Amino acid sequence: MSRIELKHIDKFYGDNHVLRDINLVIEDGDFMTLLGPSGCGKTTTLRVVSGLEKPQNGIMTIDGEEMINADLAYYAEPSKRGLNLVFQSYALWPHMTVKENIAFGLKIKKLSKEEIDRRIKEALRMMRIEEYIDRYPNELSGGQQQRVAIARAVASNPKLLLLDEPLSNLDARLRVDMRSELQRIHKELGTTIIYVTHDQVEALTMSTKIALFKAGELSQVAAPMELYMNPIDLEAADFIGNPRINFLEGKAQYKDGKLHVKCELNEYTFDKADMTDEEVPDGEFDCVVAIRPEQVHIFEEAAPGRVAVQVYANQPAGSETLVSLKIGNSDFLSKQIGLIHYALDQEVFVEIPEEKINIYNAKTTRLIKRAR
Repeated sequence: MSRIELKHIDKFYGDNHVLRDINLVIEDGDFMTLLGPSGCGKTTTLRVVSGLEKPQNGIMTIDGEEMINADLAYYAEPSKRGLNLVFQSYALWPHMTVKENIAFGLKIKKLSKEEIDRRIKEALRMMRIEEYIDRYPNELSGGQQQRVAIARAVASNPKLLLLDEPLSNLDARLRVDMRSELQRIHKELGTTIIYVTHDQVEALTMSTKIALFKAGELSQVAAPMELYMNPIDLEAADFIGNPRINFLEGKAQYKDGKLHVKCELNEYTFDKADMTDEEVPDGEFDCVVAIRPEQVHIFEEAAPGRVAVQVYANQPAGSETLVSLKIGNSDFLSKQIGLIHYALDQEVFVEIPEEKINIYNAKTTRLIKRAR
């Protein structure tokens, strides 16, 4: 079991308030990714969990046992927390072979030689690097070294595995391979994983939950697809998704139990069941209509429900085509699967599933209508 709970965690570096009242629950067996841009507080949160940083305020428990109680100045040592940490740098001993690197921590635990050998073989098997057991780090590629670092971490059977941007030094192809390996390790071990990254693709593809950070605060905690489909505010919506989400200015009004929205692209009516609990102003108010590019479907023939727009640019990108579109003073992007060519200034017709649209209050920036 390894359920982690952070309550009202504050961390300062001098006058810099880097973590602001962080409240986060990581359930046993979760693959929780801490996601956000550089400097948002995600790595500091990981270091607080690991014991490498001491917060000035707050409490942290693992399986109900206090590991941090800042009010009592109590901080359990990292060795008491039952975790292993894998850094962005591989941190392998250069004078030791792969086998010796993995065995180092196991020997400290005074395990038998037979048990150490068994764990080393199992860890190497999981990371698919059995053939490198007698090599030294300088004889391995970056991807192979990172696999050794992770094998070393999992060999001790930690109840909690912390990964701090472990794939950021790898090339794009290796990152894809390593994402697959980490997913498989999580399933095989059932270990609770806390993973730090600024790469939303890593977060969306591997996690069971994502904690999105913004300027030292937790912006949203949700399952990957919920975060993608319903970002809590405009900043979160702009951060999640590649290519980025389309924003169109609009006007909205809630009346007769429905939300009525109009923008240059179209007019929409949404049921109250699709709305969030955010308070909606009386009368007409400014809103932002948010549409994912993959939800903008392009046709060359007119039909009921389709809106005429103009092609501004056509960007074929191998497996997909990005099409920039204009209507009036608004421009927006469509992502089409496959290689499709449209002439510049060509008139085309777009259709957007209304249930996939998000609506935000322009003043508060908060989500008021959910996608489904």
